[in-house]
Amino acid sequence: MSSEDRIQVDILGLSSSQSSGGAYALILKEIHGTRRLPIIIGAFEAQSIALEMEGIKPPRPLTHDLMKNIIDLLGGELIDVCINDLREGTFFARLNLDTQEIDSRPSDAIALAVRYGAPIYVAEKVMDEASFLSEGEEGEKGIPTASKPDQAETAKPPLSKLEQLEQQLAEAIAKENYEKAAQIRDEIKQMQARNS
Repeated sequence: MSSEDRIQVDILGLSSSQSSGGAYALILKEIHGTRRLPIIIGAFEAQSIALEMEGIKPPRPLTHDLMKNIIDLLGGELIDVCINDLREGTFFARLNLDTQEIDSRPSDAIALAVRYGAPIYVAEKVMDEASFLSEGEEGEKGIPTASKPDQAETAKPPLSKLEQLEQQLAEAIAKENYEKAAQIRDEIKQMQARNS
């Protein structure tokens, strides 16, 4: 995959996902852009990422620490990781180790990337399909924003289903409920596909 086909991202944060039974939403943000990509990951992987980001060393190595130790012992180095595919709602990733590429779950790839300080990338096609814009940019995409105080109040027609979803999306992002935002985004995309 050429560097033009992928976008560098950083970890924006982790939040617990009430509707996914103990899972967490890992939010990735585009470094040179405004898109956000939520990925649902397990509690163990979320803990592993969070501990490393906070600089907390457990008394015994976690699985991802062990993986890093093995890679180092074998003389390898993690160059970068890339979330390279999305199939049937499941993300796929690859580890770029020197001259080898290894398939991985995104959560494991990111847990290793934070241990190495390695860049994290997302394939352009995945970002196009699964990302959403952060709240500040949503107004530019047609989500209603507050009217200026000097504008006269006029009777507003009832909102269409699409407009209602766009408002719900803006509210979910404002409340940092990224899992709900991702679900609403998918519903909007399905509605737009049916209408086109």
